[in-house]
Amino acid sequence: MRLLVTGVSHKTAPVEVRERLAIPEAALPDALAALRAQEGILEAMILSTCNRVEISVVAEDQPDAPAAVGRFLSQAHEPYLYRYEGREAIHHLFRVAASLDSMVVGEPQILGQLKTAYAAAKAQAAVGGLLDTVITRAFSVAKRVRSETGIGQMAVSISYAAVELARKIFGSLDGKKVMIVGAGKMSELSARHLRRSGASHIFVTNRTHERALEMAALFQGTPVEYDRFLGILPEIDIVITSSGAPHYILRKTEMQRVIAARRNRPMFVIDIAVPRNVEPDVNKVDNVFLYDIDDLQEVVNANLRERHKEAGRAEEIVAQEVERMMSRLKVQEVTPTIVSLQDQFEQIRMGEIERTRRKLGPLTAQQEEAIDALTRGIVNKIAHLPISELRRHAGNPDGAHVINAIRRVFHLK
Repeated sequence: MRLLVTGVSHKTAPVEVRERLAIPEAALPDALAALRAQEGILEAMILSTCNRVEISVVAEDQPDAPAAVGRFLSQAHEPYLYRYEGREAIHHLFRVAASLDSMVVGEPQILGQLKTAYAAAKAQAAVGGLLDTVITRAFSVAKRVRSETGIGQMAVSISYAAVELARKIFGSLDGKKVMIVGAGKMSELSARHLRRSGASHIFVTNRTHERALEMAALFQGTPVEYDRFLGILPEIDIVITSSGAPHYILRKTEMQRVIAARRNRPMFVIDIAVPRNVEPDVNKVDNVFLYDIDDLQEVVNANLRERHKEAGRAEEIVAQEVERMMSRLKVQEVTPTIVSLQDQFEQIRMGEIERTRRKLGPLTAQQEEAIDALTRGIVNKIAHLPISELRRHAGNPDGAHVINAIRRVFHLK
């Protein structure tokens, strides 16, 4: 059997190629059925995300197995395809699960996407042997990487960096109120992260009130008329601005009045707009913490550097796990030989016991027990050495020669 991984990713193919190859989740059952209909394909799984389309299969040991998968993906995309087999395929799958092959190293989404792909394949009975073993092990490897390194602990998006800074300022975000000024995408993402982190209520204002209504609906929030939002700010703990206004919409004098009305309770202002919405001198107001997009980018860049340091440790873990997986698979390969050897020895033992019975006649229960124990002990000692050699050489490059030699010596099939 051959474990093969074939696909395209953000590293090998432009987005238009990935789009053409992408398979919607609803279409996975039919795609898996078509893939398994290819000659020689025994197991299959399809991972389709915005950054990769990847097919993992276990195929019969025949030369044209990779071509069968290539035909499924279409020969037109051949220049963009990568292919891995055996150990390299396992190493690749472990790295993907651990988010070491992702566009953003350490991002958590890929593991969930891989689990969805596995569940779809499982539902179609498309996995159940070697591929099943490798993928479930990949999940464990990803968990180990997360628990033993800091690869996923540092914010590497502008929106999430904003949330992390807010946590540092407030300690906890439970019950905090958020005001979104403008309808930018990053403001929306920041608000989503803040809501998930415990922010209790989100207010939204925009020059176009209809857009404020749409945005508020996304968070079960409250739309606010644009000319009224300054009056609500004393109630607000976190302000996110991404308005397209050509001038400052929050100035130092206004924020001094706001913070006085808040009785100096701290306030976090995230200005993601370009040009900026908030006058830089606002940062001089006591208990107002102002960050613009450059400040957040610096945080992101520092965190990315830290993630890449942690990625080195993660790569070591993956390498260890690949070795363990290969050793386990090699032992599984010799298991049928070990079982055959034990069966052959057992047949010989039982044959000799039967011959002894015919010579000696009826035996007492005590004699039967003694003969069984004696012969079993002899057989176990004789079998110990060849079985140990089989297991020891299973993971070695020359292991096949030793295994074949033992099969020949004992006339095993």
